[in-house]
Amino acid sequence: MAHPASTALMTDRYELTMLQAALADGTAHRRCVFEVFTRRLPAGRRYGVLAGTGRVLEAIERFRFGDAELSWLEEADVVDALTLDHLAGYRFTGTVHGYAEGEAFFPASPVLVVEGTFAEAVILETLVLSILNYDSAIASAASRMTTAAGDRPCLEMGARRAHEEAAVAAARAAVVGGFAATSLLEAGRRWGLPTIGTAAHAFTLLHDDERGAFAAQVASQGAGTTLLVDTYDVAQGVRHALAAAGDAPLGAVRLDSGDLGVLAHEVRAQLDAAGATSTKIVVTSDLDEYAIAALASAPVDSYGVGTSVVTGSGHPTCGMVYKLVAREGASGELEPVAKASASKASQGGRKTAARRLDAHGRATEEVVVSGRDEAVVAWQPADGMRPLLEPLVVDGEVQPGWTGAEGVRRATRRHQESRAELPRVARRLSADEPGLPTVHLTV
Repeated sequence: MAHPASTALMTDRYELTMLQAALADGTAHRRCVFEVFTRRLPAGRRYGVLAGTGRVLEAIERFRFGDAELSWLEEADVVDALTLDHLAGYRFTGTVHGYAEGEAFFPASPVLVVEGTFAEAVILETLVLSILNYDSAIASAASRMTTAAGDRPCLEMGARRAHEEAAVAAARAAVVGGFAATSLLEAGRRWGLPTIGTAAHAFTLLHDDERGAFAAQVASQGAGTTLLVDTYDVAQGVRHALAAAGDAPLGAVRLDSGDLGVLAHEVRAQLDAAGATSTKIVVTSDLDEYAIAALASAPVDSYGVGTSVVTGSGHPTCGMVYKLVAREGASGELEPVAKASASKASQGGRKTAARRLDAHGRATEEVVVSGRDEAVVAWQPADGMRPLLEPLVVDGEVQPGWTGAEGVRRATRRHQESRAELPRVARRLSADEPGLPTVHLTV
């Protein structure tokens, strides 16, 4: 399925009704700063992983109200004629700064800062949050899984457990979080991701016997294929798999049921005894980060993960919010604004951020900087701090390198570097406080 031509109606109605009221009273063109952050991490998580930024930038470029969108808004009586005229010429001409995609984040981290007129920026809220909340949840879960897996690859194969478009986004986010490949072809086509897959139990059951099924698969795909050996008896399946490969080295066998740790040891012994020492063992079957960690001592070569990764392993959203933190006042200067609601208070004013590192390059603090607008803009991190906000959109133009396949590769590298920077305690699977404290600095 191709990208939709326009993302403009991926928007909650109240974004446009706010716009209508602001156009009517003259406040729509006030310069504003919106900030994306999360007040807390999901229960038990020690860090989050920002993902979806490249998709947000691509979606902003396609945020256009064409004839079809405008006609529907008029027929549904969503907004008045003045607002329709404004939307017909809508283009985001503002500026976006943010954490690099793949970066670890913590409570209060200003992962995205959107600056423009109220009319430009407010109607992006729903779209931005829907992408960042989902993708970051998936990448955060994927990072925990790839941490548990160590040097063994994790393979994403959860498309059948998600909405068809969410599945494409999940595959991308999983790769940002460290997964090596996906089973979903559309994700491969759209994002340049490596794809994997050979055969399911249905292929074995189609044939008169397992031996015939394996022979047919090897004839079609070569001996380097992966044969699924647990349709019937596993030990017999391994024998049939080796026989099908003949004198050529068999690529791998896959285990998809039973006690995977015990079976992996038995199958490794059987393969080695037969001289198939190079044949790998792939395990699947409802894996999550805890199951992967439990298999650390088993002779497993890679993990196929489905349901848990595409659902965020129990946390399918990150709780990110998109809040107005500064707006143009009567003086023409930006003034901080903040929400004071109980349990949902926000801190007003533009923010920037840096990560404090020790002498060994290990992260020790998340530093969030706020204060007078011009002082925050001018602030430079001291020695031992790594700045976190990058220019993503400048005067409406998406900056190169953040989107498409190149953006995914860049995000994957950034995550590897960011995670390696975290203290060891932050990478444990056990539930605890955030892995880094957030320190607020006023300038």
